[in-house]
Amino acid sequence: MADHDKIYIGGKWVASTGTETIDVVNSATEVIIDSVPAGTPQDVDAAVEAAAAAFPAWAATPREQRGALVAKIGEALAARKDELAELIAQELGMPLSLAAGVQVGLPISAIASAANSVETFEWETEMGNSLIVREPVGVVGAITPWNYPLFQIVLKVASALVAGCTVVLKPSEVVPLNAFVLAEAIDEVGLPAGVFNLVSGVGPVVGEAIASHPKVDMVSFTGSTRAGRRVMELGSASIKRVSLELGGKSANVLLDDADFAKAVPAGLFGCYMNSGQTCSALTRMLVPRGRLAEVEELALAAIDRFTPGDPFEQGRLLGPLVSAVQRDRVVGYINKGIEEGARLVYGGPDAPDGLDKGYYVKQTIFSDVTPEMTIAQEEIFGPVLSIIPYDTEDEAVEIANGTPYGLAGAVWGADTERAERVALRMRTGQVDINGAAFNSEAPFGGYKQSGLGRERGPFGLEEFLEVKAVQR
Repeated sequence: MADHDKIYIGGKWVASTGTETIDVVNSATEVIIDSVPAGTPQDVDAAVEAAAAAFPAWAATPREQRGALVAKIGEALAARKDELAELIAQELGMPLSLAAGVQVGLPISAIASAANSVETFEWETEMGNSLIVREPVGVVGAITPWNYPLFQIVLKVASALVAGCTVVLKPSEVVPLNAFVLAEAIDEVGLPAGVFNLVSGVGPVVGEAIASHPKVDMVSFTGSTRAGRRVMELGSASIKRVSLELGGKSANVLLDDADFAKAVPAGLFGCYMNSGQTCSALTRMLVPRGRLAEVEELALAAIDRFTPGDPFEQGRLLGPLVSAVQRDRVVGYINKGIEEGARLVYGGPDAPDGLDKGYYVKQTIFSDVTPEMTIAQEEIFGPVLSIIPYDTEDEAVEIANGTPYGLAGAVWGADTERAERVALRMRTGQVDINGAAFNSEAPFGGYKQSGLGRERGPFGLEEFLEVKAVQR
């Protein structure tokens, strides 16, 4: 295993030009488990130069060969899946039983999907006397978040590599160790030098250096809307392509004919998954006003399933938040909800009983939340559910669409045609009906301030391709 005191540039583990490091903390115990270099703009410049030098040969490499190498990366990660699951459970705090499937299984599946797309994607088409070809965009700067760290990295890196792009990756400085495992796998597979580069560090230094670098042709960013604006601003100076997957405030609409006994517990899981640290979390549950008391009762009956605790405990569904900063932010929102008059049904700002160490927050439910309240408008990124009553179907749609975001949503109803009509009226990039299964190939991205572009499947591959028309 490579030391985590180095970064990966030009096919080698090299020392950063800086001397500072960033501690990696176990979110359940608050113990420092490792540290990584705090990269510098000089490190980014070296990584971009390596990626730019490697691009022509990698772009000219036969697609089948690129796909085969990407598939081998997935195989190398699969051989270390147990190690990765434990590592991410420590870094992030997602319970191990969930992390194994979600934080490791999904990335491995996504790599295989990207590799297989070499055979299924329509790389060339005919249009009259024109040949329409798709070519790699160039050097890609990938800036990724901490909540689904390896999955978000893989969605960018695997698709970019298959497309024929070279990559400079800045993983989250909060949860970076899994990215080093990926770099080790890539080194093991033997990708040509410079095709993939890793520079760890903080956003205002490494992220901004990537976004503003003149030789970076595209930035693919996942994170907060605030940081996304900054990436877009910096990228505009060189008119580089920018793909953004940003925040969300997703509505879960329970129609009056829904199976409430099923919908409410499922809605809690959709809100609390990953301790609520999910951009598409169903944090707003919209319910008919006359059924409000029933919904509260069903929520309280299911709430004990989501009691926070040790992420390594068998069957645990809720662990800590990722950091002290995130915990304090979420507690601030809970206090804001109380101040603005939302009715606290369960939880609150105090630390959970018996959890004096770790960044834990009680699973919290507010009811009688009105659409204009802060907790109904802003992304909390914690285990906080807002139950919002509505009077008519039209009002439910209006409330669902009444935030700056449009990433995801859900509808529950016995009349599936009606539920689908409501889903189609929601201005959001993805909607689930009656708890439909997650589709890893479906495009993922948002409307409005939830971002630009799509990830996953052929839509995700298209983000890294230019379109050329050749008249003959």
